[in-house]
Amino acid sequence: MTRECPSPAPGPGAPLSGSVLAEAAVVFAVVLSIHATVWDRYSWCAVALAVQAFYVQYKWDRLLQQGSAVFQFRMSANSGLLPASMVMPLLGLVMKERCQAAGNPFFERFGIVVAATGMAVALFSSVLALGITRPVPTNTCVILGLAGGVIIYIMKHSLSVGEVIEVLEVLLIFVYLNMILLYLLPRCFTPGEALLVLGGISFVLNQLIKRSLTLVESQGDPVDFFLLVVVVGMVLMGIFFSTLFVFMDSGTWASSIFFHLMTCVLSLGVVLPWLHRLIRRNPLLWLLQFLFQTDTRIYLLAYWSLLATLACLVVLYQNAKRSSSESKKHQAPTIARKYFHLIVVATYIPGIIFDRPLLYVAATVCLAVFIFLEYVRYFRIKPLGHTLRSLLSLFLDERDSGPLILTHIYLLLGMSLPIWLIPRPCTQKGSLGGARALVPYAGVLAVGVGDTVASIFGSTMGEIRWPGTKKTFEGTMTSIFAQIISVALILIFDSGVDLNYSYAWILGSISTVSLLEAYTTQIDNLLLPLYLLILLMA
Repeated sequence: MTRECPSPAPGPGAPLSGSVLAEAAVVFAVVLSIHATVWDRYSWCAVALAVQAFYVQYKWDRLLQQGSAVFQFRMSANSGLLPASMVMPLLGLVMKERCQAAGNPFFERFGIVVAATGMAVALFSSVLALGITRPVPTNTCVILGLAGGVIIYIMKHSLSVGEVIEVLEVLLIFVYLNMILLYLLPRCFTPGEALLVLGGISFVLNQLIKRSLTLVESQGDPVDFFLLVVVVGMVLMGIFFSTLFVFMDSGTWASSIFFHLMTCVLSLGVVLPWLHRLIRRNPLLWLLQFLFQTDTRIYLLAYWSLLATLACLVVLYQNAKRSSSESKKHQAPTIARKYFHLIVVATYIPGIIFDRPLLYVAATVCLAVFIFLEYVRYFRIKPLGHTLRSLLSLFLDERDSGPLILTHIYLLLGMSLPIWLIPRPCTQKGSLGGARALVPYAGVLAVGVGDTVASIFGSTMGEIRWPGTKKTFEGTMTSIFAQIISVALILIFDSGVDLNYSYAWILGSISTVSLLEAYTTQIDNLLLPLYLLILLMA
């Protein structure tokens, strides 16, 4: 989500070069901060990766402006290669450090694999950009070659044969997903967003395959398997129906009935047996027992049901206002869209404080519901397809330029990823002290509070713009202040948070991510929580 001043915005060409440089400066500040904290051969690899991504990003930007990219990307933003390239490597580095400090060698190696995988996927995207650029940029190729050579040499002597194979498997899945999804979904992603989203899906798919083939009793937590199976199942379902409806009209009643029947077949015949194999019990019985295990969970589920009802009423109310209004404006105002951010904050904070495993599972279920409803809307499946198209069109913005509406899914992911990505065996009681105690709140702070306050105050009171952007200085400052107030409230209401006087690092992390929000043109609902998560875990 963005915050805007009333005056018109600059175009996507040269005036944005200043914002791209500022965004790069913020990302380099994060990379150097993590490098100074970790300071090993892997962090040097991250620095080399950032340098080459900075140079290659301009080649991607030029390809987008000339319309020479292989696929159709979202045109209202720059390529975003640099900020997206650094997420998985930095996340792997801080995960490795946290698990090393906790004395967990398995997850320490897992963090190294995550970092190596992120670097491999980012290097592939860079090679792709240079491969389709004409004439071939010699200087950038030299920089990419040097950085890639350093990374490959270090990783070759750091990874086992099995880990190298795992990285190559993820890279292969990533290549195929790029060819399939970017063809089926034009203008839904920038190159950076495709790198981040499809790279994450590729890693999850490979993890699920690996754990299914090397299953050992008592290996893994059922909630982790539940997340893996749901994500992979929904993606594969989308690919299946996208391919199927190329050959038939999806808007007829016959196609709609077939869609619902095949959804049941895939769910009951593939997803549930797959999950049963992993958790070694009936998935439906396990889920029911898990959801209603304690009175606290029942109260939380009832409370979340009320909030979900409220969100639906907001959608209906805004559409009723549009129907009764004589104005030609067909988009909801910024403040109306931020209602959902506030509802999500009210959803996640009690879950984080009282029952994080329940929030973990509930967010997974909600993600499956959101993706399924998007399939229904996209394919115009009766009886809800056309209704969803009409209701959700009111909340579109310039980032929903493709056939899919992904903003609400990105919001859910941004709030949930800090919960899902915490390596729980490395964060037992007492090991999440200092700024790390705020890691579960990264999505709440960055998106739920920071982005919401910045958007509201920036659009209503903002006058001083950051150079080259539509964002305002007032919006950024109120965002930082609101997040600091939120941290103080978390300290009051969550007795498990002990910051250990790490206030300077927290303030620096919040300020850095707020500056990134001011300058990035990528999906901030997804990018900002990940960067705040990385900084807080460091």
